[in-house]
Formats: sequence, structure tokens, C-alpha cells
Amino acid sequence: MRISITREAAIPDRLKIERYRRAPELGPRILFFSGGTALRGVSRALIRYTHNSIHFITPFDSGGSSAVLRKAFGMLAVGDIRNRLMSLADQSVKGNPEIFDLFVHRLSKKATQDELCEELQSMASGKHELVRRIPDPMRKIIRNNFHQFLESMPGDFDLKGASVGNIVLTAGYLSNRRQMDPVIFIFSKLVQVCGVVRPIVNKNMHLAARLQDGSVIVGQHRMTGKEVAPLASPIEEVWLTDTLDDETPKQAYIRSKVRDRIAEADLICYPIGSFYSSVVANLLPQGVGKAVAENTCPKVFVPNTGYDPEAFGLGVADQVEQLKRYLQKSGAPEGADVLGYVIVDTEHGEYPGGIDIDAIERLGVKVVDSTLVTEESAPYIDGDTLAAVLLSLT
Repeated sequence: MRISITREAAIPDRLKIERYRRAPELGPRILFFSGGTALRGVSRALIRYTHNSIHFITPFDSGGSSAVLRKAFGMLAVGDIRNRLMSLADQSVKGNPEIFDLFVHRLSKKATQDELCEELQSMASGKHELVRRIPDPMRKIIRNNFHQFLESMPGDFDLKGASVGNIVLTAGYLSNRRQMDPVIFIFSKLVQVCGVVRPIVNKNMHLAARLQDGSVIVGQHRMTGKEVAPLASPIEEVWLTDTLDDETPKQAYIRSKVRDRIAEADLICYPIGSFYSSVVANLLPQGVGKAVAENTCPKVFVPNTGYDPEAFGLGVADQVEQLKRYLQKSGAPEGADVLGYVIVDTEHGEYPGGIDIDAIERLGVKVVDSTLVTEESAPYIDGDTLAAVLLSLT
């Protein structure tokens, strides 16, 4: 790996990484503002070195099976939360691999509704193979959630392709008076999650964007280029709304629990992932920018390698400018320390919008050039390699 020097420390710092490996329960509190699956590899790598990472997840997903659940129950999206919990789960603990297998299982897209209801009934009764393998008392807790879901499920609910993990989390949310924190706590204990996972806000809201051509789109699923055609015009502004039917901007505020987690972070990372719907979306609630500015720890941005449809028209310097702008809008004083470093791989990484180092440094941000893309991971960033870089910066 190519070596860079910053903050008087080598990257990667092998001595520091080995020290964390020997005592991960005492590892650093690296905080991520993220969503989606881009951090799966990094999360799996991190749990070998720290059990204290903090993951704020965007609950605004409006596509796939999350959209069906949100429409039926008027709730925040749980799919990305479930993904991160599973990425941080210790699969060496008895019973955890079996729960993992259940949570990543999806119902068939080809079966009839009656057949899918019958499969859920077999899970609730404990007869389904995936549930039968789980040891008690975890099996009883999960069965109770299936019963709760079956009792609450609308008659016209479409089960085709549904994520079983999302179903279980939704049932827990409904049975805990529509609060997500208790559900995450219970299932974090069930699968020994080595870190903290929380939605940035506990509200049922959606993401909206105005494009440079003047059009407005509402719904995260319309921005990612996965369920609909990629954007034909760059994003100019993003904000939160109450529903998919109304583009009126609405304000959300972070809770004291979120502020406290930001305050205790040893490093804050704006990581790889869909730029607007995964990263910037976390910075929209009021109070995020203020809390970040008040923490004196290092703050780093890891831009995507490869093409991100949401970053259409943006170079790395433009993305830095956008991050700082949205952090200021959510409470950071002008000129405050909200971002100090951008980590790039100029040798192996592909950055479609380009890397203008002079422009980045004029924004008061230092560029750290380190190997991030490996032969096996190309064109994307390798999770183990990025984890080592972040651990070295703490």
C-alpha cells in the first residue's frame, strides 16, 4: 500500500491497527453518516478492530420492499437499518448465523399471496426451517414478531419479494408503540451487533430534490438510478418532505441521543455511498451541523470511485463544497470545522467528475492520497483497506 503522512501518523498505521485488533471492545468510536449497502464491506472489516463504531442511517428509502411497508404502516424505512445491523453482527456467536440467514431471506416473487401467507404462518409457528434452526429464547422472540406482523398486516399487503428481516423489524416497531430505538436495541442484543446503529431521525419523511433544469422529484427511489432511469439533469438542492405527494419542505430535528453520539465520536466520516440520498440526507435534520462543528475530532470525506448517478455533474471539490453547505444549513457556524480531510486514491480510483486538489485545499480541506482500490475490488473501494485508513486517522 502507498504511504501518506498526515496528522504526524503513517497511513496505514500498523501498530495502531494491531492494538485495536487485540482489544476491539476498546476500539475507537468512528461515526458514519450513511445509508444503503456501500459500507457493508467496511462494517464487516471494522468489527475486527472496534465494537464502538456509530452508524447514522437515512430512513428515507422509498423504493423496493421498504416502499410497500412504508405505505402500509406509515413508517420510516427499515431496510438500510437492517442491512447495517447484519453487517455489524458477530456471526461467531451461537445462534447468530441462523438469525442472519433468516434476516437476509426474501420471500419469493413468483409465489401466490396465499403461498406467501402460508410461509409466514410457518415462521410464526416455528415450523419453517429457517426459524426452527434458531435456538431459544431468540426463536420465541422472533416468532412473536411474526405473529404481530400477521395480525397487523393489511388484507391487500403484497408479500412478493418482501425482506423477512424488514418484516421482523416492522413488527417490533409496531409492538413498541412505533418507536425504533427499542427494536434496534433488542435485535442488536440478539445478534451481538458490534457497534451502534440508529436512524438519523425517527420520523416518516421523504427526500425531495430540485434539478438544474427546474424540475422537482420527490422520493429517494427516483434519485438513485436503480428503479427508474438515471437523472438527466444534475441535482441542485435536496430537502425533506412529509409525503411523496407533496414537495413542500419540512424541517426535522435531531434528538439529544443523536447529539450525544456525535459529541462522543473519535472520528466523523462522510463515506462512500449515494452522495445525496445516503450521505447528504443525513445532514439535513436541524442540529447535525452544529453537533459536528462542536466536536474537535478529525472529519473525513471518502468520495465514491466509479459512477454515482446522484453526483452527476459534480467533481470531488464540488462534493466537498456541498457537504460544507448542508452542514452549515443544519446549524454549523460559518467557517466552522466540519470537514478536514478528503481521502482519495489517485492512482487506482476513478473519479468521473475529477479531483481538483487546489480547489479542495482552497476550501480549507486537506487531501490524503492513499491506496483504497485493490485489484480485487476495482473499480470500487476495498472495505478492509478503507477500514485500515480510517482506524489510522483516529
